Amino acid sequence: MRPTNGLPSSPVVCITGASAGVGRATALALAAYRQASIGLIARSSDALEEVKAEVERLGGRALVLPLDVADPEALEGAADRVEDAFGPIDLWINAAMVTVFGPAHAVTPDELKRVTEVTYLGSAYGIQTALRRMRLRDGGTILQVGSALAYRSIPLQSAYCAAKHAITGFIDSLHSELIHENSRIRLTTVHLPAVNTPQFNWARSHMPRRARPMGTIFQPEDIARAILHAAENPRREYWLGGSAMEAILGTFLAPGFADRYLANTAVDGQMTEEREIPGRPDNLYHPVDGLHRIRGRFGLPHNSLRLKAPGGAARGIAMAAGLILAGGLGFAMSRMAHR
Repeated sequence: MRPTNGLPSSPVVCITGASAGVGRATALALAAYRQASIGLIARSSDALEEVKAEVERLGGRALVLPLDVADPEALEGAADRVEDAFGPIDLWINAAMVTVFGPAHAVTPDELKRVTEVTYLGSAYGIQTALRRMRLRDGGTILQVGSALAYRSIPLQSAYCAAKHAITGFIDSLHSELIHENSRIRLTTVHLPAVNTPQFNWARSHMPRRARPMGTIFQPEDIARAILHAAENPRREYWLGGSAMEAILGTFLAPGFADRYLANTAVDGQMTEEREIPGRPDNLYHPVDGLHRIRGRFGLPHNSLRLKAPGGAARGIAMAAGLILAGGLGFAMSRMAHR
């Protein structure tokens, strides 16, 4: 029986990207706080075995499902295995991603394709896999781990930003479809700020210096607790942290100013003083052994995390910005027609 908070007491969950970072932290939070039965999806079977042991130590159950989310048939098979082992899937979480750091002209066509296949299509395939099961019983929750970069792109991450924009567009369409069907399936996106994950150790890079998160940096464990809250209280979307809120609202209000501000701050702001190591292993096509953990290399003080479902003042600002822009566009078009 599903309580009003959106999840049963011991939910059946699938998590993509479960071997490290936010996905791994979320699996452990679900095990510790909800004794969840979890299908752990990522490419590294060794890393997933480690997560499975941690989940079981915390009171949950786990099934190791090594696969590439760019393979929709593999996702279908994994979902079948989870339901055979634990029962119907209550919660599907998409956290898998890859990225390439560097200017747009330096990203190769194959790299652009791969980021798109994993970060966008892998998420879309995951949602479709969950929908095929949840629609049969008209219930369940799908949670997409998004990013402030889904609204505000930054330099040196064009492929990743584009993929995050794309999955937001896919989900926006799905919201309307579920409303049209009077569906009881819940769909929520949690847009993240900068997070200290291993991606800055293993992502492919065309930059001269090593990558770092930009802006206020949060730890994956704090993000995982916020994701658990969002899964229990699903709304259309959540924005995590003041920096994410500022980036999203700033794009609504003054996109040109944001372009210039990021041009001046976000190139050096995404690089440390350490030189990049040419030819080092990266995880674009294959896992990197030995780097699967929750946190990255940035030893940071605790930052307070705000979980905000856009509404009230934030929604009002965004709507006002839209009305101002629409009014300005309408005025310009009328002037052109008059001429």
